[in-house]
Amino acid sequence: MIQDWNAYRDNLLKGVRKFANKNPDVVRGLGTMDNAATKSGLLEPKIHELIALAVAVTTRCDGCIAVHTQKAVEHGATEAEIAEALGVAIALNAGAALTYSARVLDTHAQLQGN
Repeated sequence: MIQDWNAYRDNLLKGVRKFANKNPDVVRGLGTMDNAATKSGLLEPKIHELIALAVAVTTRCDGCIAVHTQKAVEHGATEAEIAEALGVAIALNAGAALTYSARVLDTHAQLQGN
């Protein structure tokens, strides 16, 4: 086991509540964005959570992983569905590395006057 994700999530949420007490407008703003992202109802909640997990992996956010894995399971996501969403995240990270590698070569060419 990498870590106790349930304990991590519980501790994280305690920390978030402490932050919310100090800066409630920021937390309310985040809640507003989260609600706006799902307001249309065009995608089922499970799909939102699978997208959130893929984004959590690409942004390397353990807190998002802990929270959105739980939500995905609550909305019926299977391990196979989660693995497929994570496969998309891995592919896009590799694609991003390839894209930015091309940018580095382009920058180098410009520095050389090519």
